[in-house]
Amino acid sequence: LCEAAGFDTILVETVGVGQSETSVQSMVDFFLLLMLAGAGDELQGIKRGIIEMADLIAITKADGSNRIAAEGARISYENALHMYPLPPSGWKPRVMVCSAIENTGIAGLWDMIQEYTGFVKANGYWDKHRKDQAILRMNETINEYLASSFHNDENVRKLKPRLERLLENSRITSYRAALYLIDKYLKR
Repeated sequence: LCEAAGFDTILVETVGVGQSETSVQSMVDFFLLLMLAGAGDELQGIKRGIIEMADLIAITKADGSNRIAAEGARISYENALHMYPLPPSGWKPRVMVCSAIENTGIAGLWDMIQEYTGFVKANGYWDKHRKDQAILRMNETINEYLASSFHNDENVRKLKPRLERLLENSRITSYRAALYLIDKYLKR
C-alpha cells in the first residue's frame, strides 16, 4: 500500500524475534536487525538464527554506561557472522553501534543501507530478489486462497468434526483424515 502510494523508502518494524521476521524478510529489500546490548539478546539472536537474515546488525542504545557493553556486543556479533556463509546477495553483513540519545551512528546506518543498495543493484541481486519475491507472493496468495476455499467448503465443514472425533479416539490416522477431506473437497 505504501509503495503504491508512491513512497520509495518504507520502514517495516516487527514486534521482535519470531516468525514475523521470516515473513518480513521475504518482502523487504534490506533487513536491519536491532539488538540491545546486555539484555541477553546476543544469545537469543544467535540461537534463533535471525542474524543469518540480517544485512546489518545495529546495537542500539550505545550511550552512557551501556557504550562498553554495546561495543562488546558488536565484537561478538562480528565474530558470530564469520561462522555463516556469505548470503545470496554477496553482501557481507556488518555490525554497527548507534545511539538515538547521543545521535551517534544513525547517519552511518543510512550510509550502510545506501552502500548495500548500490552493491546489490550492481551485482544483479536486487532485480533477482524482487522477482523471487513476486513469485513467492504469488505462491502464498494461491496457498491462502486454496486454504480459505478448502476450510470454508460446506462439505469439509460438515465432515471435519466427525473426523476430528475419530482422530481423538485413534480410529483413523491424520493422513487418512486429511486425504479423505481433500478428496471430498475436490469432488464437489
